[in-house]
Amino acid sequence: MRPLLPLLLVPLAIVGCGGGADEPTLTVLGASSLTEALSKYGGSLEGAEVRNSFAGSDQLAAQIKQGAKADVFASADTGYPAELHREGLVGKPVVFARNRLVVVVPKGSDVSSLGDLARPGTKIVIGDPSVPVGEYAREVLGRLPAREREGILANIRSEEPEVTAVLAKVTSGAADAGFVYVTDAKTVAGAVETVAVPPQLQPDVAYAAAVLSGSDEPELARRYVHGLLRGAGGADLREAGFLPPP
Repeated sequence: MRPLLPLLLVPLAIVGCGGGADEPTLTVLGASSLTEALSKYGGSLEGAEVRNSFAGSDQLAAQIKQGAKADVFASADTGYPAELHREGLVGKPVVFARNRLVVVVPKGSDVSSLGDLARPGTKIVIGDPSVPVGEYAREVLGRLPAREREGILANIRSEEPEVTAVLAKVTSGAADAGFVYVTDAKTVAGAVETVAVPPQLQPDVAYAAAVLSGSDEPELARRYVHGLLRGAGGADLREAGFLPPP
């Protein structure tokens, strides 16, 4: 298992959704790629005020290890929830969504295939290896012919702590290409073009959620996770472009 990053000194943004003053509060730690879908879901959850904290899955897992008070952990992989479950920090994780990897490039780019990323001078940005999107991107590169893979690796200019940072580098013009999820590319469809990752190179991108063992609202947290699988949360995920679990 990849090592967890130390807890950041800068507090993560907390976003509240719905609920009233007399309703219980449910704190959800979610991978940054889930921002749109979980924000919408949290706003419609009845009987609770949902507070979302979005960041890289590794950062959120590190917070849980260090005693952060929360109720649900929704990760962009299965590895971090499984590790926390083995340590007794969360309940049994469930896979609630899948995703696909894609390369985003600025509008009008002459990059139209993965092979083009190996051209000298192409500025590429990917996720840090400690975050799922970075690990998934490396899986794709690992399946390429050695010469093509080495050319792409030589063009990587930065490794970002979360997928939204990768996307920002491309949309701002600081990079020529970046590996992100299809769902993230969809959020800025007017500003970027996408280069497909062929099916035979696609990693198994699975999202897992679990209820924290120290949750103050365990029943509510379980209802929230159930909604990701078969309720309004699942519908919001499909609308955002996520694939259903296997």
